[in-house]
Amino acid sequence: MLTKDEMLFIEYWEKNRDKEKRFFRQLTYGSPWGLVFALPVLVVVIFHDWYKNMIPISKTLIILITVTVLGIAVFYSVFRMKFRWEANEQFYKELKFKEQESDAANL
Repeated sequence: MLTKDEMLFIEYWEKNRDKEKRFFRQLTYGSPWGLVFALPVLVVVIFHDWYKNMIPISKTLIILITVTVLGIAVFYSVFRMKFRWEANEQFYKELKFKEQESDAANL
């Protein structure tokens, strides 16, 4: 027997599973987490002048570091959302199996 929350999740996932698998949607919804993950590195690179004994960083190197960190943020956000989609898909399959077992037991 499934709970009400589990039934609501099954309905939601059947409607939205294809929409949430799209790359652009994963990038859009995962980008805040990717930026939170990469923000400390960007802050250190941007404010590198506060420590006077630090090796000087040229403008070209700052651009390269910024592009690299943004690439890491994009990778992290897409990877995180793909992992989340897989977890939801696995949960959906478990619930469907549980639903089939309970239906078979009721017959």
